[in-house]
Amino acid sequence: MSALPAQTRPARRSAPSGARRLRPAPEIGAGITRPRLAYAVISLAAIGAIAIAQLLLSIAMTQGAYELDAQLLRQTELERQQQKLADDLDRLESPQFLAANAEALGMVPNSDPAMLQLSDGAVIGAPTAARGDAASSAALVPNALIDGVPLVTEREAGDTSKGAGGRPETPADGAPAGPPTLTDGLPTPATH
Repeated sequence: MSALPAQTRPARRSAPSGARRLRPAPEIGAGITRPRLAYAVISLAAIGAIAIAQLLLSIAMTQGAYELDAQLLRQTELERQQQKLADDLDRLESPQFLAANAEALGMVPNSDPAMLQLSDGAVIGAPTAARGDAASSAALVPNALIDGVPLVTEREAGDTSKGAGGRPETPADGAPAGPPTLTDGLPTPATH
């Protein structure tokens, strides 16, 4: 056996007979109150309100998606229109179109230009009068994009543009508006 002394347990105390530790479970329905009808109605109303709010929010989001789609389509259409107008502007700003309009207004290209050197006032080249021959007015680089575009003088004959008041633009004497006539030569800016 062992050499250790035997451990003894403390003696159990007996409980007095009047005080019991165990109690029986209460009977069903004796101490528990039933849920009230008001709580059920409030909880069902809250669930219904949440469902209606969710439905309204879903409808609003769907409507917003349709409006966004319509605006994106409109933006695409406007971008296409802007690109078309930019192409038209590039075509009308081309050197060939400007030269053709200048010739239609009576200007003549100069094949032998003279230049003034500003630093010392020297004239480079021999100044000669411009001649209106057909060889000098032909475009060296043709532009096929301006073939169907009417020139300035052609547009004036069929011009339907309106002035600020909605009437065609005409001077006070009733004559049709046209390019201004210059009697004293070309206007020049004042430089220092």
